[in-house]
Amino acid sequence: MSYKAPITEQRFVLDHVTKIAELAAHPSFEAASPDMIDAILDGAAALAEGEWAPTNRVGDTHNPKWSDGTVTMPPGFKEAYKAYVEGGWGTIDCEPEFGGQGLPFALGFVVLEDLGSANMGFGLCPILTSGAIEAIAAHGSPEQQAMYLPKLITGEWSGTMNLTEPQAGSDVGALRSTAEPAADGSYRIKGTKIYITFGEHDLVDNIVHLVLARTPGAPPGTKGISLFLVPKIRPDGSRNDLRCVSIEHKLGIHSSPTCVMSYGDNDDCHGWLIGPEMGGMRAMFTMMNNARLNVGLQGVQIAVRATQQAMGYARDRIQSARPNSGGQPVPIIEHPDVRRMLLRMKALTEGARSLLYLAASNVDRARLGLEGARARVDLLTPLAKAYGTDIGCEVASIGIQIHGGMGFVEETGAAQHYRDARIAPIYEGTNGIQAADLVGRKLAGDGGAGMAALIADVRAEAQDARLIALTDLVERLTAHLLEADIDDRLAASYPYLTMVSVMTCGWLMERQGRVAQAMLDAGEGDPTFLRAKTVTARYYLTHLVGEALGLAGSVTAGAEGLYDLSAEELAA
Repeated sequence: MSYKAPITEQRFVLDHVTKIAELAAHPSFEAASPDMIDAILDGAAALAEGEWAPTNRVGDTHNPKWSDGTVTMPPGFKEAYKAYVEGGWGTIDCEPEFGGQGLPFALGFVVLEDLGSANMGFGLCPILTSGAIEAIAAHGSPEQQAMYLPKLITGEWSGTMNLTEPQAGSDVGALRSTAEPAADGSYRIKGTKIYITFGEHDLVDNIVHLVLARTPGAPPGTKGISLFLVPKIRPDGSRNDLRCVSIEHKLGIHSSPTCVMSYGDNDDCHGWLIGPEMGGMRAMFTMMNNARLNVGLQGVQIAVRATQQAMGYARDRIQSARPNSGGQPVPIIEHPDVRRMLLRMKALTEGARSLLYLAASNVDRARLGLEGARARVDLLTPLAKAYGTDIGCEVASIGIQIHGGMGFVEETGAAQHYRDARIAPIYEGTNGIQAADLVGRKLAGDGGAGMAALIADVRAEAQDARLIALTDLVERLTAHLLEADIDDRLAASYPYLTMVSVMTCGWLMERQGRVAQAMLDAGEGDPTFLRAKTVTARYYLTHLVGEALGLAGSVTAGAEGLYDLSAEELAA
């Protein structure tokens, strides 16, 4: 089954979670008129459905090919990417000064959702380029911005992020790549980076690598890291001394070439410092925070695709009689347990989308300088990345279950969604790291003020008894964690993150359910969509919020029992 963009759902969430009309009322976003929003949603859907979705199965079965340092993308990818560039789809939320349209980030977010649902692996290319744009726009020199941003924004060039090395994964401070200053003001970069998404491919003429490395005499750890702009093609048109050594053979996202990159084999790899020396982590976090929201959105992308396929299969698959149905076999969508799974998929997907769109809207509000928006983005980012990607995995897994044995067989395509989804909780900071960040920097960093503000916003709207109970519980657990020692806080971090995420999604889903019911009562809108929204919102509150209440014990238990066995005893 192919992909159908959920335009009505996206517009509803933009209106009632993102509150896009409020953004459009600001002079900076006045071009985001209702007609413009509709045109973007319709156009992005057409691109995703017509050009990108047909590449999904092709890319999964006919992977990118490496040969002597070059990577050739599968058939159809060049044409699909050309349509993306010619349509200006990468320019939506970028600065007009460099060729962007200056529209809200939230609208560019919707475009990325559609492209990633059409082909999650392929969708990584614009995601990484978007992160490079953010980093150069925030930390690059005026000359670097003028030289690189226009072509990155259009997508004529693509960007990458180079952190990981064989000995330096989550511990970025252990990296060994070096940058020696040269007489011409550039640096000579030397080192090896692994897991570089779209580090080499044939869709563009130039690839702009952002590379973390150490300058001479830099201190150990993250404090000694600098960020460098290292283009495949130098400004003078010559080929830089960098190459793709190989590409990985992976469980999923086969459309995305994951490269091992070698810099300076001939001691002639030119790079240019971005921002101040030893300011690399600050600059890279600009890119990573953008990427973490986009990876959280990948969870929504794959959940959408898996849900659509499961719904289609469940409608078509005739199997067994439903009790009290007269003994005639029925489509499996009529069976209670299949209904349970389908409603769970739908509720999880819509809840996660609401959380991600809320985060995106606060990116826009932070750019406008609105009070509290930056703190809200910082708080929501680990929730969006971790919960969003967890949901992607769960929904893809349920999709296989609904297909039964055919879900385990590759020809249906359900297995691909599961394989593709599994990377998202790992890259751009594992979900465990996101949970640690939540209870560390985000919670302890401001003494719980940001969390208190979020809880207050939820409490101001919440009407459902379960949601109110969960909000009260999160408040009590927050106070508990602020007093807990570091081991207990970290041991509790993942269930706590889940509880906060479900509280936030429950708040947003309850709001949407109320709006949908009011519209139904007033005879407005599409009654089929609105009725489905009320049912899905109610399911989220009844089942998912109810489940989250049961996680409190895991939070209060802390590290108790985790170290009762030695490492040797545990692994025996």
